[in-house]
Amino acid sequence: MKKYIFAFLLLVLLGVGAYFLYPLLAHAPASTISTQTSAPTYVRASANDIVVASPKPDETLGSIVDVSGRARGTWYFEASFPVEVVDDKGAVLGQGIATAQDDWMTEEFVPFTATITLTTPYIGPATLILKKDNPSGESSRDASVSIPVVIQ
Repeated sequence: MKKYIFAFLLLVLLGVGAYFLYPLLAHAPASTISTQTSAPTYVRASANDIVVASPKPDETLGSIVDVSGRARGTWYFEASFPVEVVDDKGAVLGQGIATAQDDWMTEEFVPFTATITLTTPYIGPATLILKKDNPSGESSRDASVSIPVVIQ
C-alpha cells in the first residue's frame, strides 16, 4: 500500500512540476543574445572589388545616410558611381552619387564617400545598393553590392 501512495505522490509531484515549468520552457527564447548579422550581397562582384566600411549590415539609420568605403578604380566612371536606398518592396527611398576621394584612374582600391537624403518617409527594413558605374549600358557589365539596413 505504501508503494502505491509513494508512486501516486511522485506522479502528482512530477505533474505539478511539468504544469509550471512547461510554459516557461516552451516560450523561452533560444538565445537572448543574437550574434548573427546579415552580410553584404554581391552581384557579379566581391569584396575584392568593393568594401563598404559604413554603414554596417543591419545598422539603424536615419533619413540621411552617409556611406563610405573603398572600391577598385574600375568600379568608377569619371570618379563616381550610383548609390540608392530601397525599401523592402524595392521602391527607391533616395539616391545619390558616391565620389572617389583620390585618383580613380587605377586598378587599386580608391576610397569613396556618399550622402543620400531619403526623399520618402519610411521606417523599417531597407537595402543600401552600390552599383558599379556602367556607361556602356550593357547588363552583362552590371555589378552591385547590397547592404541590409534599418531606417528609423
